[in-house]
Amino acid sequence: MSTINLQNIRQAEGLLEELQDARKSIESKLSLKKYLNNKKSVNISGNKIMRICLLAGLSSKEKRQLELVEQVQLSKNSNRIFETLFTLHNLSPLYSALLKIRYNDLDIDWDNTVLKSKIISHEILRGSKIIEKQELLDEWLNYAADISGSWSSGAIPSLNLNIGTYEDDIPALLNLNGRNIPNTQMLIAGTTGSGKSNLIAVIINEIRQISIETAFPVNFFLFDYKGEFSDPMNNNWLSLFEVDRTAILDPVVQPLPFTPFKDFTGKAQNEINLYSTEMSNALCAIDNTRISANMNNRLSEAIINAYRQSYNKPVTFALILAEYTRMQPERDREKDDSIKSVLKQLIRTNLFDTEDKIDLIKESYIVKMDAFPKDGVIAKAIVYFIISKLNILYEKLSKQSVDSECVEIRHFTIIDEAHYMLGFDNKPLNNLIAVGRNKGLSIILATQNMDSFKSEHFDFYANAQYPLIMKQQSINDGVIRDLFGVSGQEFNEIKQAIAGLQLGELIIKNPTAITLGMGKKYKKIRVRHLI
Repeated sequence: MSTINLQNIRQAEGLLEELQDARKSIESKLSLKKYLNNKKSVNISGNKIMRICLLAGLSSKEKRQLELVEQVQLSKNSNRIFETLFTLHNLSPLYSALLKIRYNDLDIDWDNTVLKSKIISHEILRGSKIIEKQELLDEWLNYAADISGSWSSGAIPSLNLNIGTYEDDIPALLNLNGRNIPNTQMLIAGTTGSGKSNLIAVIINEIRQISIETAFPVNFFLFDYKGEFSDPMNNNWLSLFEVDRTAILDPVVQPLPFTPFKDFTGKAQNEINLYSTEMSNALCAIDNTRISANMNNRLSEAIINAYRQSYNKPVTFALILAEYTRMQPERDREKDDSIKSVLKQLIRTNLFDTEDKIDLIKESYIVKMDAFPKDGVIAKAIVYFIISKLNILYEKLSKQSVDSECVEIRHFTIIDEAHYMLGFDNKPLNNLIAVGRNKGLSIILATQNMDSFKSEHFDFYANAQYPLIMKQQSINDGVIRDLFGVSGQEFNEIKQAIAGLQLGELIIKNPTAITLGMGKKYKKIRVRHLI
């Protein structure tokens, strides 16, 4: 007897919302306050609560009725149940057998994807009702097996992201970590109202749902310039990314819980010298003001002196300002120049803590940015110093794991409105992109226009595996030629395709056609609607 194909299963409309009571019941049992000892409470992933409820539903011997199954309404947005729900621990044959046993008395066409999706959602909903009964939940937990050790899922997950459909309704997949994929970077360009935020959400959702229950979970850091991902009105978005509001970092409310500066304890002086020059250039660049060479050199020397004062421990902006002021001519110490103005803004806003209280890589975070002007000093400083911190953390990591099919990805960073960070020689960002494949990093840069990625400081095109082009206000001819290598009629075709894009549509390079030199050099994708 063949097993049931458990791929491309759609969710019932509002399925995760229906499971909230069951989820809270289990989490409250596993997060008894007196045993937490200030540790983060247990949060059950969407996949996990669906799996628990599916098993609970299938454990019931209640007679199945096809009329009740048919009443299930599937998601209007075609949200799917990720295959990892079934494949974890290689239990797909068990689910298949249980489904056939429970529906043995009914004439079920197991090749009918719509009916199959309704049956599985129906069983998940049945299981949630069972679990919500307190005495049955206690019985389930008392008989829970110890699944540590051999039960852990050890394979690197294949991050083959299903972001929507091509024009012929074939699933549009982006292979992010196959061994034959040269890099992991994505560029997204889309004007306001193009569906860019939804595309970013779909990508995060796919990566998190595929990886969260494996031995190689992929965490993320999102710079939320518009504040929509961190808005309490959109709390339901967070469950799509397997996080809750503890992932929101708001520098207006309290300092970001880490120091942006490097610890040079036990390091050679020349490392501090190089770092001070880079940091000096950055502090000057984020203000977009012209400064003299003397001021730049003085700032670099002030950073070196600040490290002497701290005995090579991480410094502070206040300590740098004090050293910079001390080195000025006495007549100028009471005056503010552009460097002192930047330092005082950073001190006044109290953006960062003086020590690390979180690990930016081992958890997922969203930093709320909408309180600051996008092109202002503070917003630029937040992004610059967090990217710099990620570089520091990545330096300490070993090379990522590789198996016969996939390369491990540990973490990905999403910078919306990225054009504000591309207009100067942003060494930390360039380094983060260059490190990419060797340390398991994916970075997503999103802007309003594709030509923002054409920088004299760094070739962002060459380092992007997937340039994703949405509706643009203006189309730079040079960008199209660079990306697609076309001219003449092919060039006009692509330009017209971009001009005709609607909400939620994008075009992407067609590598097969480009390699063969025949066929359309692009494909159009309709992104699945998520938020």
